[in-house]
Amino acid sequence: MKRKTIIILACLLIGFSCSPGNEQRKAENQKPNIVLIISDDQGWNDYSFMGHEHIETPAIDQLAAEGLTFTYGYTAAPLCCPALASIATGLFPHQHGVFGNDPVFDFEGQRYSEEWTIARMEHFQKYIDSFEELDTIADVLGENGYSSLQTGKWWMGNYSNGGFDQGMTHGDPSRTGRHGDEGLKIAREGMDVIFDYIDSVSNDNKPFFIWYAPFLPHSPHNPPDNLKQKYLETAPTEAVASYWAMCEWFDISCGQLIDYIEQKGLSSNTLFVYVTDNGWIQDPDRPNRYAPRSKREPYEMGIRTPIIFRWKDNITPEMDTASAVSAIDIAATIYRICGIEPPEQLEGINVLDKDAVASRDTVFAETLAHDFTTLDSSLYYRIAVELPHKLILPDKTNKPGLEAELYNVLTDPFETENLAPSNPEKVEKLKGEIENWWEGE
Repeated sequence: MKRKTIIILACLLIGFSCSPGNEQRKAENQKPNIVLIISDDQGWNDYSFMGHEHIETPAIDQLAAEGLTFTYGYTAAPLCCPALASIATGLFPHQHGVFGNDPVFDFEGQRYSEEWTIARMEHFQKYIDSFEELDTIADVLGENGYSSLQTGKWWMGNYSNGGFDQGMTHGDPSRTGRHGDEGLKIAREGMDVIFDYIDSVSNDNKPFFIWYAPFLPHSPHNPPDNLKQKYLETAPTEAVASYWAMCEWFDISCGQLIDYIEQKGLSSNTLFVYVTDNGWIQDPDRPNRYAPRSKREPYEMGIRTPIIFRWKDNITPEMDTASAVSAIDIAATIYRICGIEPPEQLEGINVLDKDAVASRDTVFAETLAHDFTTLDSSLYYRIAVELPHKLILPDKTNKPGLEAELYNVLTDPFETENLAPSNPEKVEKLKGEIENWWEGE
């Protein structure tokens, strides 16, 4: 069988713990619609509610204020293709097998040309084939009565490879199919695809799942001029102003989506989930480029992201600033909310269960090469977060000569003071936890 059978624990939404005092709530005779919002290349602190002095993000601020919000969320990997595959499956890259953005192959010609894209797909297809054998959120929800729509970034070929009923991404390399193709138009060229989908399914008496992963604030940083002019007044450089404006443009699109669902009368039965694929620090002098210690790197500005679950009247609002959670928890949490037993291989937990969050000491992440081959040759770092501490463990083969780094990320969120030399016992403890996790123990 391509997908294993999903056992439904209940036909109705099961109760779950989601607030101090273990308050139990239950939606009667319905499962929620689910809208998964995934930001693309955005720093964890580039939101108003996370303390940025200039970037305005009122729509995401509203989700955060009305939902269960974790300020210490972590992506599975600080690179979009493996990070998105982890969100879709609830598995780490070393488990789902998509280690980077592009496979290594011999090619004499221009990178990203049509010829290169076609050749890339020939080498990437085996990873798509393996990915299709995994359970995705769309797969599992589809087997439990949901319809689904893919929009935005999607690396695994056609949208149907992820179990979606409908989608924007065709995946044809002869038509620029690499990481989203037609899907990359969402938000940048309007929201009608999503609005039309909601119109078409809202009267079907079945819940829907929307994957909303727009190409925002990802480069090219070409925001509407009025937004750019707004941030030129406060940004240190034009490149930074353009990036800040992109963050607000993305937020505006989120507001349009939230408002449309509200206007359709669906808000009270729609779960919004928010996460970022990976972080970003804008290079102040190089437009459309990221600075060191952000994207593709194991530091907070590469792997940290707020994670939000908002379902009005069903999830009690709370700003959790003391618990570490992971993007791999998203799938497991969605399944539990919908009364579905998660696939057994998932390591993620239901983050609405306070006891489960409190009993898990450590969350993990990994950093791999952009152009990848095998896991052994592509692994750069493994990371363990046990608040307040975070260990960055370089791979001895692929990052020779580098030593482990230990930081207190609560008091030193930008990781300026390496505590490893003065705290060897903590380093060894977290090293052991990383090895146990890696071996599946």
